Amino acid sequence: MTTIKKKKAKMPSYLTVKQEATTSNVADMYIDGEIVTDEWEDSDTSAAGFRDALKSLGDVKEINLHINSPGGSVFEGIAIYNMLKQNKAKVNIYVDALAASIASVIAMSGDAIFMPSNSMMMIHNPYTVAVGNANELRKAADDMDQITKASVASYLAKAGNKLDEDTLKDLMDNETWLTAQEAVDYGLADEVLEPNKAVASLDNPFAKKFKHLPVQLLKQETPKPEDKSDSETLKQLEEIKERALQSSSALSLELLNIKENF
Repeated sequence: MTTIKKKKAKMPSYLTVKQEATTSNVADMYIDGEIVTDEWEDSDTSAAGFRDALKSLGDVKEINLHINSPGGSVFEGIAIYNMLKQNKAKVNIYVDALAASIASVIAMSGDAIFMPSNSMMMIHNPYTVAVGNANELRKAADDMDQITKASVASYLAKAGNKLDEDTLKDLMDNETWLTAQEAVDYGLADEVLEPNKAVASLDNPFAKKFKHLPVQLLKQETPKPEDKSDSETLKQLEEIKERALQSSSALSLELLNIKENF
């Protein structure tokens, strides 16, 4: 029997709008996972879901968008970027830990971009998977060049005279992981904040998609503490095994003596 996973009807928890108690003119929003076309996990962010969240804000004067995302779908991210740029509210972006790939493009929508000193931003050329003949593969490469232009335009619009196109393309060609201070130096962020307790990190499965991931970003597996009950069980099993071997040896000797007596 095949089970079909149905899409959740309720708004994902990460898009919960938290309006400040002192005023209804300021609202907080969160992107804490991958940027996707269809939301299946609570941490997923789609353009449609983000649109609904923006609508739920009403007429606010200021939006604080917190980002901790490894990226995802280019077009979904570009749509979210444009929604924020077209919104009348002032947009403050907080890179809580990581803004990588298309998530870094979304960050460029901010009127102000804040990065704690232990957060990171990654910029690179978008990639895809292509199958086909030589002509189809060449077209796929040409299409990727066109798609890249959207990200380039977003970065340059934010950076101003701090970053020229040639330097930016070189950074993107080499999948560059920027510290908070480096992002500010390139004009891709505005201010370095005090460090968060939770530093930027990535789950190993998603990290395989990147070529130059800093080692310190890989989530380390926490050693599982030894279960005393399991240890005791193993010890008891070893004792039982030893007694069984001893009993087996004794039984074999007894059988041997019986055979000799006969």
